[in-house]
Amino acid sequence: MRSRKAEVAVRAALAVLGVITATPALAVGWQGALEFGYGLGDEPDPMVLALLQHRGVLQGALGSALIWAAYRPAVRVPVAVTAIITKSSFIALMFSLPDSSWRDAASGVLFDVVTIALLAFIAVRQVRAGRTVVAAGESGRHRPHAHRD
Repeated sequence: MRSRKAEVAVRAALAVLGVITATPALAVGWQGALEFGYGLGDEPDPMVLALLQHRGVLQGALGSALIWAAYRPAVRVPVAVTAIITKSSFIALMFSLPDSSWRDAASGVLFDVVTIALLAFIAVRQVRAGRTVVAAGESGRHRPHAHRD
């Protein structure tokens, strides 16, 4: 029963992390998301606008992949590793800025740190679960073989 509860918790965590990660995708079609999320005014620089909207598309794709991984255990490890790499790069970029520049993004950095920790836990759990299945299969469980004529 514990493994069923754990699986439900993993699915819920991945789905919630995916939805939150995907929220910047709102910037693609809703100017208010750019004002709220990034503090842009009514007339943002067109290049900044395009870059932030592109970021929204990429975050939407990453969030969708996390939601997909909630229901497809086979893709959990590659999706988690991808998310860990992208979120770690954001944190590294933010900490390369002067202190006053990244303080406005502190909540995003905190979310990414928590997300990285959860995804690392989920990925390790998934890898261990995969090894357990392989080990159980090799330890004497009967495995059907193809019939030879």
